[in-house]
Amino acid sequence: MSEIAERWIRSQGWEVLPFQRETWDAMAGGDSGLLHCSTGAGKTYAVWLGALGEASARHDSGGGLRLLWITPLRALAADTEATLARAAAAVHPAWRVGRRTGDTNSYQRKKLFQRPTEALVTTPESLCVLLSQPDFQPSLARIRWIVVDEWHELLGTKRGVLLELALERLRTLSPSAGIWGLSATLGNLEEAALALGGFDDQGVPRPMRRIGGGPDKQTVIESLLPALDAKFPWAGHLGLALLPRVVEAIRANGSTILFPNTRSQAELWFGALAEQIGADALGLHHGSLSNEVRLAAEEGLRQGTLRAVVATSSLDLGVDFSPVDCVIQVGSPKGVARLLQRAGRSGHRPGAPSRILCVPANTLELAEIAATRELATARRIESRRPIRRALDVLCQHLLTVAAGSEFSSSTLLQEVRRTHAFRELTDEEWDWTLQFAAAGGPALRAYPDFARLQGDGERFQIRDEATARRHRLAIGTITSDAAVDVVFQSGARLGQVEESFVSRMKSGDRFLFGGRCLELVRFRDLRAIVKRSQRRPTSVPRWMGGKLPLSTELADGLREQLTRAARGEFAGPEMERLRPILEIQAKISAIPAAGELLVEQMTSREGHHVFLYPFEGRAVHEGLAALFAFRIARTTPRTFSLAVNDYGLELLSANAIPIEAAVAEGLFATENLAEDILGSIASTELARRRFREIARIAGLVQEGPAGRRKSMRQLTISTTLLYDVCRKYDPENRLVHQATAEILENQLEFTRLQQTLRSIRERKILLRTVPHATPLAFPLFVERLREQLSTEELAARVRRMESLLENA
Repeated sequence: MSEIAERWIRSQGWEVLPFQRETWDAMAGGDSGLLHCSTGAGKTYAVWLGALGEASARHDSGGGLRLLWITPLRALAADTEATLARAAAAVHPAWRVGRRTGDTNSYQRKKLFQRPTEALVTTPESLCVLLSQPDFQPSLARIRWIVVDEWHELLGTKRGVLLELALERLRTLSPSAGIWGLSATLGNLEEAALALGGFDDQGVPRPMRRIGGGPDKQTVIESLLPALDAKFPWAGHLGLALLPRVVEAIRANGSTILFPNTRSQAELWFGALAEQIGADALGLHHGSLSNEVRLAAEEGLRQGTLRAVVATSSLDLGVDFSPVDCVIQVGSPKGVARLLQRAGRSGHRPGAPSRILCVPANTLELAEIAATRELATARRIESRRPIRRALDVLCQHLLTVAAGSEFSSSTLLQEVRRTHAFRELTDEEWDWTLQFAAAGGPALRAYPDFARLQGDGERFQIRDEATARRHRLAIGTITSDAAVDVVFQSGARLGQVEESFVSRMKSGDRFLFGGRCLELVRFRDLRAIVKRSQRRPTSVPRWMGGKLPLSTELADGLREQLTRAARGEFAGPEMERLRPILEIQAKISAIPAAGELLVEQMTSREGHHVFLYPFEGRAVHEGLAALFAFRIARTTPRTFSLAVNDYGLELLSANAIPIEAAVAEGLFATENLAEDILGSIASTELARRRFREIARIAGLVQEGPAGRRKSMRQLTISTTLLYDVCRKYDPENRLVHQATAEILENQLEFTRLQQTLRSIRERKILLRTVPHATPLAFPLFVERLREQLSTEELAARVRRMESLLENA
């Protein structure tokens, strides 16, 4: 069988690699494992051909589901299906390949249900739907292999927790099933393997082969540098100042993927490029577009009919677009792993080098690009820390299991504790979650709507089919604003925007979506009816989670670059181009080196400013800004305006800020940190918002089926009422406490914030009084002013500030 596989690989023009043979041998012996190597090195064929070879050795001629291939994105499923089917047809034709995701239509679902293919490509959410269907349980019991593709993308998220629980359920249904994870760009491999493999009933980690290596993937990271005499933005912006150079790069290559960091930026870049290259030569790909639009972009790249595709993270992962010659990253990638993942879209085949061209959106991003290249070369890649004891996900899983079959409380508890996520689950937490899933806990027990499980205290099941059907529609952990379908008057669907965006619009307003300028005709029942417009758009949709955080590794790398600059060392083209700006910074104030914290004071017509530069990322700085303002105001009452970015934070007050006295009195103290942070923010309101997401995951509220979906206003009212009731009448409610814990850890990165404060206390404070905003302060100034001034006023103010800096 290995000879057949090797012959097929060579027929594709590739070489068989040692790690592929090692994987085949491991799977022939029935082992499970984690395969980790560079993007495009051949991981897919290593595991897939191993499964086909093992099936051939067992003379498995098919006839039912044998392998589940779990992918994190629906966008990957179609291409993965085609890749697996092509290899199976040549190597083991008895196995057919199918696909079951949220994009699969009802006819295809019914066909797969009646006659499952031997291999099925699916997503974590669709897998849970299959687990919830009693008639599909026998098919799942015959599974031999489970493959989790792009495991690094799921690790550290609630989707990963949901998948851990689903994998353990599959092991119960099919004890002989082996599990293989595929990953790249991951720092904590041992923990990743542990989370994938889980534990046995004695608490011993299951054996997981770790196979890595493969050929060293050469990744070439280059930058588009602004000319020395060019007027290049000092802060903000989308990189469009370099649009002509980007157009040149696209025309110089056969095909290109251009990656902005957000969907809104993707829409704007598509519009800008369309004016230069022509919309017919471009594709657009992001998660809010319809399946048809996304598939058209993928097919255009595959066939070479499109010059470029503008895409977000929906094309980050393993779609095998061998024709792609060039990848362009717009703006800082904010992380090493993200840049390497995107670079891997070019040269996406074994032995081929990957190339990525970075386009800075503003001047200071040049330092981030330089740091990213250095970290990537040293393979200093971010870790993804798995989430522990997410009770909202556990509650959803209990309902999924109960919809599929009756379960025993004691037996299912043993199964759940075999996962890494719930290894430390206490009996009290289990009993509370079970009772909450059954009846909504003490505060909601009297309401029939929350009576979802029926049982005798030991055995439970959902016996009401309507309840089971509602649960299947709500499966998943991805929460966002209520989605509004964007539909042409003819009925053709373009995709979805969030309700919070379109609800502020009126008929006749124009917005950019799907690369088209659309005019809103009417908005009703979560459907935005639109028509094309020849006039310019007045807005672009904004989606939640639009700003990527700076990773810890990249923050460290950025400080290393500045430490060298403080010594007068400017290595690499990016830092050399940044040199004039940093020399201005050093002349007016100082460049903070490792072991130093720069604090700048300034007085303007707006009041008294204090700028601090920890270089720890936006999320940490949001927590620090609120904390510092709270602690200073506690001793000397005053009102603050705050601004943050990835580099630092600004405190602005009408009165002088006693920063030296505040430092001496414990501004950077870690004692009572959680209490002070929660006291410094609107913690109750934030907890209500977080509880809205938790309540949706736990199944307390549901959006409803298509055509009868609830608006975000209705969901907010329902969850706010539930939060207030639980808080008042069920003070031990664990989901209420989880909401507060998630605000601290997920939104404010409490652990990282605590470590930052400890680090700051060890640093030398560089206190500088400056006459005007420095290059480091300039972006913070603009960040705050953007919320207060019109576009014209802000532009004039920015020009005056730039003139001051240039004259310095």
